[in-house]
Amino acid sequence: MAGPALDLDLLRSFVSVIEAGGFTRAGERVHRTQSTVSQQIRRLEETFGRPLLHRNGKHVTPTEEGERLLSYARRILSLAEEARDVVARPASDGVVRLGIPEDFAANRLTTVLSKFARSRPGLRLDVRCDLSVKLCSDLERGELDLALMKRDAGGTGAIATWRENLNWVTSRSRPVDPHRNPVPLAVFPQGCLYRNRAIHAIETAGRTWHIAYTSPNFAGIQAAVSAGLGVSILPESAILADHQVLRAKDGFAPISNTELALVLSPDAGAAARCLGELLADFCDAASPRAVA
Repeated sequence: MAGPALDLDLLRSFVSVIEAGGFTRAGERVHRTQSTVSQQIRRLEETFGRPLLHRNGKHVTPTEEGERLLSYARRILSLAEEARDVVARPASDGVVRLGIPEDFAANRLTTVLSKFARSRPGLRLDVRCDLSVKLCSDLERGELDLALMKRDAGGTGAIATWRENLNWVTSRSRPVDPHRNPVPLAVFPQGCLYRNRAIHAIETAGRTWHIAYTSPNFAGIQAAVSAGLGVSILPESAILADHQVLRAKDGFAPISNTELALVLSPDAGAAARCLGELLADFCDAASPRAVA
């Protein structure tokens, strides 16, 4: 039997308490008194039948259950806001939901997106950055209208694809011993295409490995490699001056290339298709298009 429906006001207060780190500042955010916010959190805890916050004086932190609820609460509140916007706006307006990998030409791409948004003031542009495996899942579930995703070369179903050349890299000033075993890896979280490629390549070579550093973004991986904490796989666009490329002579076989794919949802509207054309032009200028 389904439990009671979740109250959006309670979820909003819950998220505010965690982000603000306490009840007083959270109350200022949601325009409630401290006691009202505290009562709302208790009601939410009663709904789930377990504590969601560790209370330490004026400072609060989420319990394990609270951390799990937090991501769902943010998504629920975001979807609720999106639904209100879509229903309240005229039929000619709408939302275009775009997913992009965290590293892809962020500065230049945001300029393109800004121009697109300004050209359509009645349109809401919702952009999310994430691992490609997550973007692919969101697209399949209908949570995105189009996405730029990293994937194995040769896939199908994309508007266009662009080659991405990958290299093994280590620190130029503090290089990892290329013959060290196990090989220390600086990688993205589980599910990342680069992580999978690195582990597979090491194991295929008959060597062992261990995860020395994990980061969800390129800046963290680049810094770890520069500091000599581990080797990693990076696209040419992400290799820094203080990185050194490792070759087959160093014991690191070439990595088969990946591709950047622009994929459009079958249900995407005219605005999303227009944005897709702009992104295709942008990618064409940034990288050679893959040959079909």
